[in-house]
Amino acid sequence: MKWDALEEENCSVARTLAVIGDRWTLLILRDCFLRVRRFEAFQARLGITRHLLADRLRKLVDFGVLRRVPYQDSPRRHEYLLTHKGLDLYPVLMAIVHWGDVHMADERGRPLLHQHDGCGKFFDPVMVCSECGEPLRAREVTVHPGPGAQSSPLPPQTSPRRPATGAP
Repeated sequence: MKWDALEEENCSVARTLAVIGDRWTLLILRDCFLRVRRFEAFQARLGITRHLLADRLRKLVDFGVLRRVPYQDSPRRHEYLLTHKGLDLYPVLMAIVHWGDVHMADERGRPLLHQHDGCGKFFDPVMVCSECGEPLRAREVTVHPGPGAQSSPLPPQTSPRRPATGAP
């Protein structure tokens, strides 16, 4: 597998990593969901070089995750707004947030709390089955080849309910 050709792999994880698979891109997306939109604001918040930030923003625009919209003519400046494709990354970012809240928070607790505008409650993001609404856990999911699979896409599993890594 070639790192610079991940978008060509027959794997949804690899293709996604081609778009969002580095720390700067994930932090830029985090800030987009926190409603940061302007180049200077990204740079100030992240402490990233102008060249690196411009490269990551260009990549997100090229992949259709962000769109570049002018907000000033002289000098010409742009805002970066999440597209529908970009907004669909929200559950991915929230899963990372939840993992960090559970496993990486220090004694002070979570750095941010998330409140659902619909009910007014603070929440923990959870992944549920689209069919029955039950929470999904890794040991309770079996993977099968899909219509886009190649001949042998899956490694042999030691048990349908236990990850191949030997984890409990």
